[in-house]
Amino acid sequence: MPWTGPGIDDALAFAIGAYRERTPQSLAALEAARAVMPGGNTRSSLWTAPYPLSIASGAGCRIVDVDGNGYVDFLGEFTAGIFGHTEPLLARAIAEAHADGIGLSSHTPYETRLARRLVSRFPSMDLVRFANSGTEANLMALTAARRVTGRSRIVVFSGGYHGGVLSFAAGHAPVNVPFDFAVLPFDDARAAEAEFAARGSEIAAVLVEPMQGAGGCNTASPAFLAALRELCDMHGAVLIFDEVQTARMSLGGAQARLGLSPDMTVLGKIFGGGLAFGAFGGRRDIMEQFDPARPGALPHAGTFNNNRLAMAAGVTACDALLTREALDALYLQGEAFRADLNACFEARGGLFRVTGMGSIMNIHATGPQEEARLRLRLLHLRMMERGQYFAARGLIALSFPVGVAETDGFLAAVEDCMPLVAA
Repeated sequence: MPWTGPGIDDALAFAIGAYRERTPQSLAALEAARAVMPGGNTRSSLWTAPYPLSIASGAGCRIVDVDGNGYVDFLGEFTAGIFGHTEPLLARAIAEAHADGIGLSSHTPYETRLARRLVSRFPSMDLVRFANSGTEANLMALTAARRVTGRSRIVVFSGGYHGGVLSFAAGHAPVNVPFDFAVLPFDDARAAEAEFAARGSEIAAVLVEPMQGAGGCNTASPAFLAALRELCDMHGAVLIFDEVQTARMSLGGAQARLGLSPDMTVLGKIFGGGLAFGAFGGRRDIMEQFDPARPGALPHAGTFNNNRLAMAAGVTACDALLTREALDALYLQGEAFRADLNACFEARGGLFRVTGMGSIMNIHATGPQEEARLRLRLLHLRMMERGQYFAARGLIALSFPVGVAETDGFLAAVEDCMPLVAA
């Protein structure tokens, strides 16, 4: 039977004590950071109790904390770190771009090269613009949709995350931009049909992730996404795919794998080659709203929108690393790994399940909500004892350097941990 009540509490307290004994320098690093940052934190997603690790270095798919403990990195910088750490081709590209000047106060050849590569990968994008993050790119895509339709209402989905000011994990986050949002159930075509039937003439855009990454790696059904495509066509709304995470699912992202074409696509993370990056693109008539030579053009400034280092890294990433073959292989590796994890958990009582798409997935604890929350924390701590690093919320994102030896090691660690999280 699963641990309940004081049993799981005691098990968790023991695991936390062991974590504290193993990572005193991470605690010291947090205390030093608290003197200059609120809670010692400047990125909320990294916080986890009792305190997060402070990582000193990494190479390939392995990282080392400030106490000298080593881990296999199964988090992959929350999907951005698909290349692993210290990828030499990217280091060389960044160094060469840096040698010729960082900010040259004008257009440079790199941005056009990267734009060509992205437009060729994503047929849904006739034109593309760059930004500094997926958050910025989503904001600009929504702004364009509102301008081109002359409407204000935006359909989003519960559990969705489109950036720091576009978060819908539990309705409206207090930091969200004050747009007119309709927050609908995810993967529920009937709810979308009802919203369009009631207010279709007010809806500017539907913003959706083919798989909700931060929302627990919940994958949209093809039928749901096809229904959104049809509703947007019927009512003149703009369909926006947020592929900041799912662009890795194939050369043309999840949309290519699903055979669907949105009006706009938002990208980020991997196409910056490890540097801050965002991009949004779509139909020509929408994107031409940003043409600065046109009267009344939408302004879109940003000192680092076209920064040479990210542009150069992105070009090299597209040409040498994010190839069709590499992305397809990573997708299949992730599908197999997720199936193996689910089989392992099912054979040991079904205390956990794993959802996701391709190389991005999330471990969920089953059972009553509070018990499940504690059990996932316990698994996370016990897996770190065994040198396996993933997000406390259960997120896993494979990187290219992760191989069979690493996934086999993770599965072995899971089997070793199960007696400690179930009795």
